[in-house]
Amino acid sequence: MDIHTLKIKLAQHLLKKLPGKSSQKIMLAKPRNPIKYSSNSECASPAAVLILLFPVIQDIRFFLTKRTSVVQYHKGEISLPGGAWEKGEQLWGAALRETNEEIGVRTKHIQFIGELTPLFVPVTGFLIHPFVGWMDDEPETSPDPTEVESLFSASVLSLADENSCQCEERTIRGHVFDVPYFQLNRQKVWGATSMILSEFKTILKEVLDE
Repeated sequence: MDIHTLKIKLAQHLLKKLPGKSSQKIMLAKPRNPIKYSSNSECASPAAVLILLFPVIQDIRFFLTKRTSVVQYHKGEISLPGGAWEKGEQLWGAALRETNEEIGVRTKHIQFIGELTPLFVPVTGFLIHPFVGWMDDEPETSPDPTEVESLFSASVLSLADENSCQCEERTIRGHVFDVPYFQLNRQKVWGATSMILSEFKTILKEVLDE
């Protein structure tokens, strides 16, 4: 399938009924013992992230960041560009603004492809709205050093590969979890980011199998 066709088919599939929570839960970190969180989705704070697709030769890639140790949330974790919604802006606009602020991509030429299922994160109290965007060429970047320790791109074909999904035991805030993760470009992508990418992977595989 050529890159232009893949782009069109992804947009078409994102207009259909989404895989939703069943796909997200594939990558949910599971505690060995029950945990009660103080936050709930009814009082969640909106946030937006962007899966920004762009062609590189015959591949399609997207950006991921390793967060610094000084950010407020998810220190040192691998994340999609994004952040909290600000009053008065649309969620798509929040995803674009945060992408520009975090990794320096000029958003003028980012095309809207679609939106994935919102994901509530009880640890932080955010309701994350994931968007999919497209650029016709690989964009120039300039990461913000206060938020981004490193920036890398991953291939959608690597994400679609079943061998990219693995699992390990981790102790997080004193609790033992079984943590699924994607191995992408020698980085372990887990947590909310992996749950978002899990739904995108389901849609991607549907497109590639057509």
